[in-house]
Amino acid sequence: MKKRTLVTLTAALLGSTCAMAQTSPGLLSERSISASAAMELANTSLERCRADGYKVSITVLNRHARTAVVISDDGVNPHTLENSLRKAYTAFTTRSPSADMGKRPQPGLDGFMQLEKITTIEGGLPIFAGKELVGAVGISGAPGGEKDAACAQAGIDKIARLLGN
Repeated sequence: MKKRTLVTLTAALLGSTCAMAQTSPGLLSERSISASAAMELANTSLERCRADGYKVSITVLNRHARTAVVISDDGVNPHTLENSLRKAYTAFTTRSPSADMGKRPQPGLDGFMQLEKITTIEGGLPIFAGKELVGAVGISGAPGGEKDAACAQAGIDKIARLLGN
């Protein structure tokens, strides 16, 4: 009887300790796109671009703007790798499509464009789980940023269920 009580008490204490750690004001709980979801997004985007006849590079960033996945298709131009990163980074930083940067009024845009990895070129999209930013994707290589963005959106649409959207 004492052993069962001790086990129950220990379990209760561990449970309350875990609950306190999760609600502690000194800790953050953040969601991020998983590596699996990032790969699925990138592969779906690549398939869409290939079906449309485009050779592209794709960069998917996680919640902390760190690279989760990079795919550079066979025969793609070398500049597309850097450009896909810039598009994804811009979308992440601004929480909006990379093309929206070019729509910002002057002179505020000039200062923002001094930051490293910022671009006004279309093809970068933020990734949201509900209203929470969990990553971004950038694609470069299609003949026009709107085509890059369409491939990126196809990838985001594919993983929407994984994000709870």
